Amino acid sequence: MATKDRIPLALVGVGKIARDQHFPSIANGEDFVLKAAISRHGRVEGIDNFDSLEAFLATGTDIKAIALCTPPEVRFDMARQVIAAGFDVLLEKPPATTIGEAEALAAIARDAGVTLFATWHSRFANGVAPATAWLADKKIEKVSIVWKEDVRRWHPGQDWIWEPGGFGVFDPGINALSILTAIIPGAILVDTATLEFPANRLQPIAATIAMRTSAGAPISADFDWRQEGPQTWDITVETDRGILRLAKGGAELHIGDSPTEIGPDREYPRIYDRFAHLIRSRESDVDFQPLRLVADSFLRAERREVADFVE
Repeated sequence: MATKDRIPLALVGVGKIARDQHFPSIANGEDFVLKAAISRHGRVEGIDNFDSLEAFLATGTDIKAIALCTPPEVRFDMARQVIAAGFDVLLEKPPATTIGEAEALAAIARDAGVTLFATWHSRFANGVAPATAWLADKKIEKVSIVWKEDVRRWHPGQDWIWEPGGFGVFDPGINALSILTAIIPGAILVDTATLEFPANRLQPIAATIAMRTSAGAPISADFDWRQEGPQTWDITVETDRGILRLAKGGAELHIGDSPTEIGPDREYPRIYDRFAHLIRSRESDVDFQPLRLVADSFLRAERREVADFVE
């Protein structure tokens, strides 16, 4: 695709996820060209940089697509601003801090006639689409999720994740829930939850959740942010015709004892492929099921206090 046909894009929030995933996916893809970055602290060489969204919008730019990669607690007001200015919008996960905010954004975007894409990057992992296809004609009997990682490794110095709206262990846990709601048809219901809060923090560091499918098959989830050494991101689905396991966050697919060859990782490149398709077809993709499961887990939760977390 010629450069002139690429969609000019601005990105808000120049942090670790933007540098690790968004920038290379945009640069190596064929659909977008990054024209501007908006950040209070980060700078990107070779493009226009702005300290605030207001300063960017004041330029009267002809850019009409924007990726919001800020922490979720500030995303609603930013999204509302850029939608009102006519931008097509990509939202990093989670799309908002509450279901109310997320649904309001969907309605605002619909009324404004712009594309809104609430991304769930783990749904674009290599194994998720083939897992969904394999499970389509199977009876689900049991699902087990084990999602354990080291917060010090993945979120160093990011105090916002422990504040209200920061999600705590659900920041990674919602990735598992996004895969779950993609591969399992029908509604997922939360029955009970136990959330462990460090005595010096406002968000949980661990969670165990008991859920079920609409047909009654049990689903267990074990999230923990204290895992040292090898990290664990596994989903196992027992069916009437065999066992399926997604490992490494969906990057690997195992059916029975056999791994399936599914190629190199393309989570974020697939996100931008999808965003370009939505823009060109003038559609939106705003599935908020994973966020709803987080909210339901808090509503059903027993709270337990655990030792202080010190980074």
